[in-house]
Amino acid sequence: MSDGTATVTADLDVRLEKHRVELTGYCYRMLGSSFEAEDAVQDTMIRAWRSYEKFEGRSSLRSWLYRIATNVCLDMLTAGNKRARPMDLTESTPLAQAALAPRPDNTWLEPVPDARVLPSTADPAEAAVAKESVRLAFVAALQKLPAKQRAVLILREVLAWKASEVAELLDTSVASVNSALQRARATLGDGDGRVAEGDVSDPLDEEQQKLLERYVAAFEGYDMTALTALLHEDAVMTMPPFDLWLTGTGDITGFMTTLGAACAGSHLVPVAVNGLPGFAQYKPDEEKGGFTAWAVQVLEISEGRIAGFHCFLDTARWFPLFDLPLHIEGKPDQAQ
Repeated sequence: MSDGTATVTADLDVRLEKHRVELTGYCYRMLGSSFEAEDAVQDTMIRAWRSYEKFEGRSSLRSWLYRIATNVCLDMLTAGNKRARPMDLTESTPLAQAALAPRPDNTWLEPVPDARVLPSTADPAEAAVAKESVRLAFVAALQKLPAKQRAVLILREVLAWKASEVAELLDTSVASVNSALQRARATLGDGDGRVAEGDVSDPLDEEQQKLLERYVAAFEGYDMTALTALLHEDAVMTMPPFDLWLTGTGDITGFMTTLGAACAGSHLVPVAVNGLPGFAQYKPDEEKGGFTAWAVQVLEISEGRIAGFHCFLDTARWFPLFDLPLHIEGKPDQAQ
């Protein structure tokens, strides 16, 4: 390889890598899986590398990469699998009938670290929309859309592409893009299709920070009275890969003191996940001592209380994704 070729190669690497995070965010919204999104982006980069000589520059490199990524995602979605949350698949189960029945990994909508899908931006409004558009509820709603409608909605409403740009990317007409967008909006049931504003400030306001501090104290102290005071009466708790989900403070705290009693004495480490507050939960390790990874918790906040409490239990997959150890000897540092 000549010096000139090596320089061109290194330059292309740098140019492609600049788009990795935003492309991962796009593929995550399309696929609902953090691991499949990273695979899709890697495939996109390889395809771009192999066909770069044919790239004629009629569009920007960014637009060209999105075209490739869209095609990769559409190919991956031809199998028809739609990622879901437990509440999308079954009715809630009363605590008295609670049973932990797992479903295959490809059933579930997966959590994702903010750092892997949210590119840095100086525009607060743009950053807020980006965060809202990777929240679990929104990504779950996207999974209800046919694949091309999903792409159109994300490109138009989240990434703010023009209809003409989306039409060029999808090799279709502007009229077709507008029609697909209208159908997608109708399916999501949101009047104008915009991403709904959440109750989570960016950054968290003082009241929300205090709510999280009280939550950590209540959970680590396993104080069900204090925890009940922080939860909405109709709060929801999910625990993928199990399809069980619980609703209401009584069933949630009842579960935590019965089937979930081994979580007493846990420690929580803050994580930034799906544009929401979250924690990596380590529970006491009775065999080795110290604490072992148990769950990535994602919290949804509404009207000053916790409305959703989602625990992703496949720690062998999730903790490395967040660059967290699977075992710690002592209480983890909770500094942000």
